Amino acid sequence: MKVQELIDAARSRTGLSDFGADSYREGLERLVDSINRESRLNELGGIAVPEMLIGLLINRLEVEDWYRRHPEIDDEQIVAPLFGVGLPRTGSTALSFMLAQDPGNRSLRTWESARPCPPPQTATEHSDPRIAECAANMEAGLERCPERRDMLPWDAEGPIECLYIMFLDFKFQAFESAVHVPSYIEWLNSSADMEPAYRYHKRVLKLLQWRCPPKRWSLKSPTHMLYIEGLNKVYPDARFVMTHRHPARVLPSLADLLWSTRRDLLADPMAQWYANHAMHEWALGIRRLLALRDRIGPQRFYDIAFRDFMSDPIREIRGMYRWLGWELSDAAAQRMLAWQAGNPKGEHRVPEHKYGLDDRLIEKTYDFYIQRFSALL
Repeated sequence: MKVQELIDAARSRTGLSDFGADSYREGLERLVDSINRESRLNELGGIAVPEMLIGLLINRLEVEDWYRRHPEIDDEQIVAPLFGVGLPRTGSTALSFMLAQDPGNRSLRTWESARPCPPPQTATEHSDPRIAECAANMEAGLERCPERRDMLPWDAEGPIECLYIMFLDFKFQAFESAVHVPSYIEWLNSSADMEPAYRYHKRVLKLLQWRCPPKRWSLKSPTHMLYIEGLNKVYPDARFVMTHRHPARVLPSLADLLWSTRRDLLADPMAQWYANHAMHEWALGIRRLLALRDRIGPQRFYDIAFRDFMSDPIREIRGMYRWLGWELSDAAAQRMLAWQAGNPKGEHRVPEHKYGLDDRLIEKTYDFYIQRFSALL
């Protein structure tokens, strides 16, 4: 797989040539090099991975083309977005889906994240043909790995993590959920400049809200913790809801989920390797988040315990709304409860395997976090 061939394919398929700022190039080159050297792709991966990268390049070309034809998009303002952070498998996905039931909130929906152009319009946001296309792609993935059905809610019109729009600058840890790229991740988590990636994230949000309000963004991705300083530079008014659960319950559940996603494209998903890697990587993310929290003060953070959210989500959401200065209508609360009743509690699923994880080592690795937030764990 060669970078220039991917770029040429994206340009050929679209007839477009302008990728905007060249900040994407280093990440793409490092990612492709890492895939070529370190990922043992299976037969599907050998086909799907180049197509995934070409698709991301196509999305970036199309975003830039819309900005070229409609420069007024850049006048849009992203004001005080809410970001869900904290360890994975802590109830953050269910929280994001419930927040999306409030028509006053704007979530990043799966279908528009996968293909942001043409930017959505209010009149067709629930009938856009990309919704059915996205749903079919999701169903195909679930057919290959049916155990994922019970791990997370799946809905083309539902919210998704920020990963696909972060991918447009080719800098985001979530690539390792599909491919084995340790050298790319080492660069990304140690020395990559993440501010341009968040500037592009903001550029895409402006495009998505331009013709399709509301503009009160509710976003999430645990991965943001690893690059929280870059996020904070681009969104200095951002607010954060941090979900909490004991790491000894989180990490086996995460390893189980990532085993299912990595085996889709890899000949060997390296489940035990990934579980050990994830234990240390997410500790780094928590440390970075808490360093920002200590530096800027706690006023931009709201904490929710997994156990409290699972037992009474509306109580926790009402408390968060009061902190945000938002109003939760009775109708929105009922929509949230209806969603909860119709969806499995995937994050309660107990994995069949521990993936080589040792509770004592987890306790030692996360002692700084466990001691500080013991009341929430």
